[in-house]
Amino acid sequence: MSPSQAIVASIHRYPVKSMMGEELNSVAITTRGVAGDRAYSLIDVETNKLVNAKHPQKWPEMFAYRARYTSPAVSPEHVPPVYIALPNGDVIESTSGDAEQTLSAALRKRVRLVRPDESNQGFEGFVPTVEGVSDRDFVFDKISPPGTFFDIGLIHILTTSTIDALRKTVPHSRIESRRFRPNLVIRTDGAEGFVENTWVGRTLRIGQVVLQVKQPTQRCVMTTLAQGDLPKDISVLKAIYQHNAGTIGVYAEPVQIGTVRVNDAVELN
Repeated sequence: MSPSQAIVASIHRYPVKSMMGEELNSVAITTRGVAGDRAYSLIDVETNKLVNAKHPQKWPEMFAYRARYTSPAVSPEHVPPVYIALPNGDVIESTSGDAEQTLSAALRKRVRLVRPDESNQGFEGFVPTVEGVSDRDFVFDKISPPGTFFDIGLIHILTTSTIDALRKTVPHSRIESRRFRPNLVIRTDGAEGFVENTWVGRTLRIGQVVLQVKQPTQRCVMTTLAQGDLPKDISVLKAIYQHNAGTIGVYAEPVQIGTVRVNDAVELN
């Protein structure tokens, strides 16, 4: 992959964990990933666990909520409040005195909107019965890295080659990058197949930013859920396990921070 063949196609940030997010023209990459990514989360007051779309039996409508920052000035030192669009079309601001009450009523469970601290915060996920994935439904418990609301990695990267490869395996399904909630979508013209598989252990340079690719991204039930006009589709997860060992995309961590912009060249080293 040469710089002329790979560019940043799109940039995405999710201000509130498990909600839909915002598409950006540029973003700061900090020591903790994309500035402002998963900077907020809802907490289930009853269990004290993170509200997570990985458990759609408990939280079935998380992708019907969308969060965006009230100000573009987002940095590790300054995280603005967020606007949250509800499924009924109403928009609330996180600093509003009745924001948590409104969210609790909409979700039909008592929740709080919080920022991360240095404790290990738990969350639940659901694994459905899918041929090649699991022979039974079960719920698992997991812990987020201290000081974050991430599940595992800091930055999630996905290529257009991988999207094209997956489309060929399930031509009846709608395979779009938004199903996989990446931070960076890399356009890899001329490459074929699940190209990120070969990136693990290597670095990506995007302008001044250097990212170390750490591991493939293991996929879960979230890839099957409806998002707006994207329908629910369990065959997506089945295809990922059948054709790429259950992974799509990669996780990366910053080695050198800076700003990433749409159409920036991407160099693999």
